[in-house]
Amino acid sequence: MKPKGHFFERGLPTSPTPSGERHSPKPDGSNSQAESGKPRLLDLVRQAVRTRHYSRSTEKAYVAWTRRFILYHGKRHPAEMGTLEIGQFLTHLATQSKVSASTQNQAFAALLFLYRHVLGQDLDSLQGVVRAKGPLRLPVVLSRREVAAVLGRIRGTVWLMASLMYGSGLRLMECARLRVKDVELSRREIIVRDGKGQKDRITIVPAKLLPSLAEQLRRVRLQHDADVRSGAGYVELPFALSRKYPNAAREWGWQWIFPATRSTRSRFRVHLIATTLMTTAPPAAVTQPSAPPRPLQSP
Repeated sequence: MKPKGHFFERGLPTSPTPSGERHSPKPDGSNSQAESGKPRLLDLVRQAVRTRHYSRSTEKAYVAWTRRFILYHGKRHPAEMGTLEIGQFLTHLATQSKVSASTQNQAFAALLFLYRHVLGQDLDSLQGVVRAKGPLRLPVVLSRREVAAVLGRIRGTVWLMASLMYGSGLRLMECARLRVKDVELSRREIIVRDGKGQKDRITIVPAKLLPSLAEQLRRVRLQHDADVRSGAGYVELPFALSRKYPNAAREWGWQWIFPATRSTRSRFRVHLIATTLMTTAPPAAVTQPSAPPRPLQSP
């Protein structure tokens, strides 16, 4: 039995029937319409997001907000609801859940996408929904001394990733998804593939990080060679490259620079879960007092 508040897919409505009737879930939580072969609504949302090549984080967010919207209104199908129900849900988020304006606007964007690209409904009825206005705030920027204090208290792979993010201007997932072929140490270049806005760019490698990055590549090469000898060594490839180049998933150039320490059961090795590593260590490092930090050289 699933805990209260858990957002699950079984029993969620699928696409409406031609007659407009909605199939209610069975007592066991299954859905007769889903079992008949019709796609679930959340699967349609995923398909619409992937067709437009949105990021994975956007897909997860849109699916989650669609699920919450449906469950908030008692598992009614969104095609049966409109501006009134959307306004009630957004009001609930602001007054009861006390979410920020940016979170509320993200929920609205997800529902807008649902009605526009999945249900194909006219958007005129949604124009009356009030959008939250986010406050204008100044960004918090660490000084060079504070950055040196953070980097001075972390070690190993996390230190190298944090140093690259600072010295090369990489975003969190851009750093985690770096591949061997995207780094050219002789020219001190990093090619960022499919960055924000699906744009590629070139950035530099700080000279002080060249030895550490070269050592990381050496360790990853040894790990990859051992994986290949054991019949593994595969990584995920973008889009349909795995069908076009069946052997590319085991090639050295496509390997992650920061791979996980263990392969999955399907013999694939994923990159490090950066959101776990990089969002927990630095705050602790900043708040812990210690000796004066060492000077940080310019990248």
